[in-house]
Amino acid sequence: MDWDKLRALLEGVSAGRVPVDAAVRQLRDLPYADVGFAKVDTHRPLRSGAPEAVFCQGKTSDQVVTIVGRLAEHHANVLATRAAPEVAEALGAAGIPHRYHALARVVVARPEPTAEVGLVAVVSAGTADLPVAEEAAVTAEALGNRVERAYDCGVAGLHRLLDQQHLLTEANVIVAVAGMEGALPSVVGGLVDRPVIAVPTSVGYGTSFGGITALLAMLNSCAAGISVVNIDNGYGAACQASRINRLIHKIR
Repeated sequence: MDWDKLRALLEGVSAGRVPVDAAVRQLRDLPYADVGFAKVDTHRPLRSGAPEAVFCQGKTSDQVVTIVGRLAEHHANVLATRAAPEVAEALGAAGIPHRYHALARVVVARPEPTAEVGLVAVVSAGTADLPVAEEAAVTAEALGNRVERAYDCGVAGLHRLLDQQHLLTEANVIVAVAGMEGALPSVVGGLVDRPVIAVPTSVGYGTSFGGITALLAMLNSCAAGISVVNIDNGYGAACQASRINRLIHKIR
């Protein structure tokens, strides 16, 4: 339940349109619903503006179905990340409407159109970074942001990135995704006056150390205005980008 739905419910009770018992049934899961193995945070949109997301890795399909189903009773565009195809199949078998983004490994349950405010640019260094970049892009879209993608723009062919400069300067915030040596966010940060959220990926040969080399490179960037999230954390980058983008849109 978000602010608008809560306000509408209370106004309905005040005006006599909604019976008190019906309102109690809708409010009973605030602030969370205890399903035994999980305490489902149905209250989160009231605090942070977006529903709880479900990290599927390490959970059984039945657990994911139960949690997502409970969230979808209250919210649209419920996100489930690191979702294997079997999870999407289980959601379908349970009758939960959803859209599965295979490359991103993201499920959007109870998908509904969003306002698509502002502009978040998601830029990736290489094609191998696409799963993480798409996790960021799909998440940002589900959170109600307009998203534009620019993929395979790594620094080994700098002209490819420079061709996207119009997008970089138009965006309110940029998510820059890179593995290997992790140079892309620093280059982007030197080209624009926008906040850049750097996402290191685990892509690379031996001494990339599963993304640690890219992570350290981004943390040590000499370009100002760059923040860094965890390795392969496209979801976290999108959440940060969404808050920045939506705040800018609100102020304007």
